Amino acid sequence: MENKLADRISRSFELELPHRDNMAEYLELVISEIGQWSEDLAEVEYYTAEGGKAWLEVRESVAFQEHVLHFFNPTGEYLQSVNGVVYRGKWRLLDNTNKMILDLGGQSTLYDLAFLSDAFFILRQNGKNGPDRYLILGMEYYVSGLEWRDYVELLFNTYRQRATSYQTYIIVLVVIAAIILLVSLY
Repeated sequence: MENKLADRISRSFELELPHRDNMAEYLELVISEIGQWSEDLAEVEYYTAEGGKAWLEVRESVAFQEHVLHFFNPTGEYLQSVNGVVYRGKWRLLDNTNKMILDLGGQSTLYDLAFLSDAFFILRQNGKNGPDRYLILGMEYYVSGLEWRDYVELLFNTYRQRATSYQTYIIVLVVIAAIILLVSLY
């Protein structure tokens, strides 16, 4: 237990994103560090809005050139726009879980929440392995025009910012303790 804590603290001082071979491996790494700051699917205000929030899909494949937007309307309507062609479906949550079912084109897919914030929405297809197990979304205005590596780097910034804040907090506490110790000696 102590080694895990020491490892975690020492890793917080390593702010560079370690190299991985593909986007799924990067996501596994980053989500393991920032997952504790994820919102829950029950907090629908993070991914829904009247009129829809435009979530842009991000993929690793160079062949993926489509502009795919996802909209989760509060009524349970799910819209997917592929280069402007809109497909209608439904979304719903499984009660008391962080699982979502997306119904689109006669097919229903079960997803587990991987990470959710104001800017990032990542779902993992339940039971699926392989590099395409994630549905990776970002707020369109925030991630539009980014390559997948830039998306991962932005996501990792969540960890960097928290780690930097933690480091600053520790330094301030140490300085305050040192001042108190010096004052008490005189």
